Amino acid sequence: MAQVSHSPPASHHLGTLAPVTDLAAPPLDPDLTPVQRRTLEALRRGEHPVVFDETFVSELQADAATGLAELAERLGSDKRLYVSKHGVASVLGCEAHHVAPDDFTWTPARARGQVAHRAIQLLLNWRGDPAPADLVDEALSRLADEDTGLGAFVAGLTPGDDADLRGMATERVTKFLECFPPLDRRSNPMTEASLRYPVNGPIQLAAKVDLVIGRPAGRESRKVIVDLKSGRAALHHREDLRFYALVETLRTDVPPRQVATFYLDAGRAEPEDVTPHVLRTALRRTLDAVERMIELQVEGRPPRRSPNASCRWCPVSADCEPGQAFLAGPGGDDRHAAGFDATNV
Repeated sequence: MAQVSHSPPASHHLGTLAPVTDLAAPPLDPDLTPVQRRTLEALRRGEHPVVFDETFVSELQADAATGLAELAERLGSDKRLYVSKHGVASVLGCEAHHVAPDDFTWTPARARGQVAHRAIQLLLNWRGDPAPADLVDEALSRLADEDTGLGAFVAGLTPGDDADLRGMATERVTKFLECFPPLDRRSNPMTEASLRYPVNGPIQLAAKVDLVIGRPAGRESRKVIVDLKSGRAALHHREDLRFYALVETLRTDVPPRQVATFYLDAGRAEPEDVTPHVLRTALRRTLDAVERMIELQVEGRPPRRSPNASCRWCPVSADCEPGQAFLAGPGGDDRHAAGFDATNV
């Protein structure tokens, strides 16, 4: 049976946010706010190292490689499939919504997360104590110079949309500063970190992580993966993070020790320790999602309709009888109902 070792180390650490070498944990910085202390307590490393059984990791990688290879045979030699957390959640949530035409266009509300992420990325490497508004201004300036859809949108903002976007992004960067303690450089913080597995192949698992703290030490798991959200919690947020943990494990051979959704509006982290069960569950869920994608997109199986919270923004909900019944039911038109999807920062 797969094991995770928690043997006592030669030295203890406060955590990836503030490493120390004392055997006893030092008092927390008195300048930290209560919410920053709470965040540190939620994400700090315990006194014993976490080391996953090497055989378990090898078996997980072998199972992933075998499962993806078998599914690739059904995909066809001339096709490629890129699998993200959004794709997995979508196809397992409602297949009809998953295959519906995507009419995505950028708006200030949709762009605020990307702008805030870029501003936080600048913050982590900025010398001095910049104001959130200055970080957002610099992020927008850099994004406008990029040859992307978002770059074109930012470069063409009207004065009103520009002010709207700046305000929303500044709010989120401010909340990040309020909620997170200063991240020590020794904790190797990264934002918008890209993950991919395998390096080649017709089916690739891809992820972009909001915030990564720490890095492995040999086979010891020290990394924490954080997804930043605004709004209320949704049921799939934990599964999204488990997908991140799976991809990280497959690409590095060392699982992260913890994943956490951080809800900025609430000032709370919802952490989960990574375990063999978590990773096995994530792999089964991912392979199930990939199989459904192939059935729908390649083999022509009609999509099933499964009404859920996403009916509120589904482009085919007007012609979907189960979706209309869901929306007409208790809480169906309440965008603040439990389980309504929070947005990325």
